[in-house]
Amino acid sequence: MKYKVMYTAGAKKDLRNIFRYISEELLAPENAAGQTERIMTAIRKLDTMPNRNRIYEEEPWHSRGLRFFPVGNYLVFYKTDDETETVYVVRIMYGGRDVHKQLSQTEDVSVN
Repeated sequence: MKYKVMYTAGAKKDLRNIFRYISEELLAPENAAGQTERIMTAIRKLDTMPNRNRIYEEEPWHSRGLRFFPVGNYLVFYKTDDETETVYVVRIMYGGRDVHKQLSQTEDVSVN
């Protein structure tokens, strides 16, 4: 069974910001393209067995079924809707930052 993978507005913004930071701040546009492509490739693989990754342990996200997995130094947070066979990518963030704080500022976590 293949799931449809959708990006929330927050996840799209995160991906753009990752590209922009690596490209403009670190002055490495080729690295920026490679990193964002690695992230998107890993996300595309969520179309098969999306529930294989761990649920984020902190509340309130644990009870909402928010899952995550690493891609290099980044963390991809997502939710699955098994009824509609859809994966919603909620956030993509640098793992070295305050994840709890960033998730607290996320409105799209309660998708479905």
